[in-house]
Amino acid sequence: MSNRLQYETSPYLLQHKDNPVDWYPWCKEAFEKARIEDKPIFLSIGYSACHWCHVLAHESFEDREISQLLNQYYISIKVDKEERPDIDSVYMSVCQAFTGSGGWPTSIFMTWDQKPFFAGTYFPKTTRGGRVGMRELLLKIHEIWEHDRETLLWQSKEIVEHLRGENLGGGSMDQELVHLAVENYEHSYDPQYGGFGREPKFPTPHNLLFLLSYYERYKKASCLEMAEHTLLQMYRGGMFDHIGFGFCRYSTDRMFLVPHFEKMLYDNALLILAYCKAYTVTKNVLYLKIAEKTADYVLREMTDSEGGFYSAQDADSEGEEGKYYLFTQDEVIQVLGKKDGETFNRYYGITKRGNFEGKNIPNLLNSASCEADLEAFLSKLRQYRKKRCTLHLDDKVLTAWNGLMIGAMCELYLVSREKRYLHGAEQADAFLQKYLLEKDSLYVSFCKGKRGVRGFLDDYAGYIFAQLALYRATLKQTYLDRADSLCHKVMLEFSDPAGGFYLYGNGNEELILRPKETYDGAIPSGNSLMAWNFVRMSIITSSEKYQQAAEEQLKFLAAAAEQYPAGYGMFLTAFLEYMEPPMKVTIVPDEGADKELFPLLVPSESIAILQHSEEEYPLKDGRTTYYVCHKHTCMPPVHSL
Repeated sequence: MSNRLQYETSPYLLQHKDNPVDWYPWCKEAFEKARIEDKPIFLSIGYSACHWCHVLAHESFEDREISQLLNQYYISIKVDKEERPDIDSVYMSVCQAFTGSGGWPTSIFMTWDQKPFFAGTYFPKTTRGGRVGMRELLLKIHEIWEHDRETLLWQSKEIVEHLRGENLGGGSMDQELVHLAVENYEHSYDPQYGGFGREPKFPTPHNLLFLLSYYERYKKASCLEMAEHTLLQMYRGGMFDHIGFGFCRYSTDRMFLVPHFEKMLYDNALLILAYCKAYTVTKNVLYLKIAEKTADYVLREMTDSEGGFYSAQDADSEGEEGKYYLFTQDEVIQVLGKKDGETFNRYYGITKRGNFEGKNIPNLLNSASCEADLEAFLSKLRQYRKKRCTLHLDDKVLTAWNGLMIGAMCELYLVSREKRYLHGAEQADAFLQKYLLEKDSLYVSFCKGKRGVRGFLDDYAGYIFAQLALYRATLKQTYLDRADSLCHKVMLEFSDPAGGFYLYGNGNEELILRPKETYDGAIPSGNSLMAWNFVRMSIITSSEKYQQAAEEQLKFLAAAAEQYPAGYGMFLTAFLEYMEPPMKVTIVPDEGADKELFPLLVPSESIAILQHSEEEYPLKDGRTTYYVCHKHTCMPPVHSL
């Protein structure tokens, strides 16, 4: 029999609807039942494309003995971290406080009033390899709950008070931060294989965006070297899907050969932005091609019929990690024929021995070139791969991640001049307006005809980012007006008088903590993205309100970044933009001007187009007139770019 999760729309929750565990979604009913029955709560947080979430489910949540223990002694709640980033943020900080690290699945034990007393991530079914098993853990916590509950409640009080005590004041606008960040990156950089730190290696494209922006301003060669080598190695290795395109979540090894095979929308959005930036800085066409391949994959496999972008594709197929992506030599020859198959195998490093569990991850790590034209081969293998086994799709549309992808598609349109990318961005924006925007209020997600809870800071920050990107790509005033309205909403609903913005607003459900995220992890934090948005708004509008908002937000984040500035790549990029703003071009078009061409022709990231001539910006000689200002200095008006 299915449990209560059968009535949910989240693909992750639906994966658990047939577990013998008596799961509840996050709801008042679950907490009230725990209070009445005097039971602790077991909270399990994960997401649909999470490999170790699947392992935990197969080992424990599908097991009759473990399920019986959970049903007898606990009230069990299952949460999709992507639909409820507020719950995830609160209890991830709890997990990190208990264990020193975090990750998914997140396993939390807490009281009916939501106060945690024990936390961890993955637990095997039974104790092995020094790791406590789920069976033993459930029995032990039940025993302490019954006979020594005060110890658990004391732990709960201590951890909550510790987390509530964390707060940041404002820092100073010291440019030394950006230089220190570069030193951080240089220290952790892997000169042999690219990337930073030890394996697993995550793409963190916003760090690469910062390094490329820093190189543009200061011409420091090491910044360009670190960014380019990392971007090339990620593409050449197995993290990039050379058959169907798009990037996997991260590399499990040092050389970027073996990926964790799940594909996330946000990684691909940020990587498109990074490769576009690399193309803009270097004019190396390979970077543009990689960005286009990634965007084409998203439009082909990750896009709803009405335009919204889906969230993720799973790492597992038929219970086996990476099965969808792996090939043998003979398989390729069978699909392509002997001559073409051998050519393909040689180019993509596919051998008899294999490079992953006896099979092969196609890669270019040992190829002399990255630019062979094998699209006809790729198309055949794509079709074969789809028939061979299925790949689970998380088809919910998330506002925050869609905002990032809309921004990426706009940027790719500007550098490629291919209208299909702008069309994709506009279609996704229309989807969000139809299903996830109500006046000036956003919602987190839309899936199977139902939208999720009220939006969080990341949703507003991501969608404002999208509006500013659409404005830059089209110069349509409606996008700028919407960005302005939503910025006002953020300042009204999410701000902390002490500085920065809370993750959830005044209209959201209240939790035991009110997180204020600043660190730029896999995705830029909502606070960093708002700093970027405010800087852009201040440059485009010349508004004192946004100038002040940008300064206050940058000072707040500077305090957070002091200890380790390299963990704040998006904030640093916004800071660079603030300290060294791009030239501002104001256009007064004549009657015959083709306004659609202006975004493509004007070589600046800050453009304003006037609907008619103004006293400060008159139309000269009846011809389209450009006013250029840079670093508080204005040039004479001109008619030619």
